[in-house]
Amino acid sequence: MKPTARVIIIGWDGAGNFVTSANTPNLDRLVRMGTFDFQAQTASPTISAQCWGSLLHGVAPDKHGLTNEIASSHTYPDDSPYPSIFRAVREAYPDAVLAAFSAWSPINDGIIESSIGVHKVSMKDRDLSLAAAAYIREHPEVQLMHVQLDLPDAAGHRDGYNTPGQLRAIEEADEHTGFILDALEQTGLLDDSLLILVSDHGGGGADPRDHGSDHPLDKTIFWGCVGPGIGRGASFPGTMTITNTAAVVVRALGIEAPASWEARLPEGLFAE
Repeated sequence: MKPTARVIIIGWDGAGNFVTSANTPNLDRLVRMGTFDFQAQTASPTISAQCWGSLLHGVAPDKHGLTNEIASSHTYPDDSPYPSIFRAVREAYPDAVLAAFSAWSPINDGIIESSIGVHKVSMKDRDLSLAAAAYIREHPEVQLMHVQLDLPDAAGHRDGYNTPGQLRAIEEADEHTGFILDALEQTGLLDDSLLILVSDHGGGGADPRDHGSDHPLDKTIFWGCVGPGIGRGASFPGTMTITNTAAVVVRALGIEAPASWEARLPEGLFAE
């Protein structure tokens, strides 16, 4: 089994688990190649900064303290007791190449630490995914990349969640994800990459065009991974939570998780 050379997280904002109702050939292919859970659970409240913050920092919102307003106006403290996955990798591998491509810029500006040398790009989804694909071709040595695509959430707010309008946006996110997968395949990097596909929250629970509640439509997300040591077409051991993503990332890269994290590795996810 090849060791994992890099982890690439691709997040579809606001897609919940509504992906199962959309035509998503790229995601479907990855589902056949890896282990996926379409009943995974996100953080509460089900709001972007709180949820991406939990994925990236390995703790619940009451600890990382992020909200959309805070992430939009403040940088994340470099000395926080709850380091991001990027800081954990940087401290373990000082020369690591790290990159964050976010359509929603507060992830880059306010959720990922500013002083640890992460290459950060913010632009609209299609251009962003093409830029991420180009970056992979130019920097095959990248060790950690986080990509956030925003169209599914924008469509949910506009048209309602799990509606034809939102499903079309989910299909666009799948197409854009395909650009990144093509780059990994064409550079021969797919075999030793761990890919994590995830949504930060759903929507339509308490309000057809919003999210934030603990209603299952808001709380339930899809989460899956593909890569070295991951079972093919396997069902998920137990319930996955978005916070546990951080533990999966550091395990794949051979790093010990910070003691302050609440993130736990799902039992049996990696073949020992």
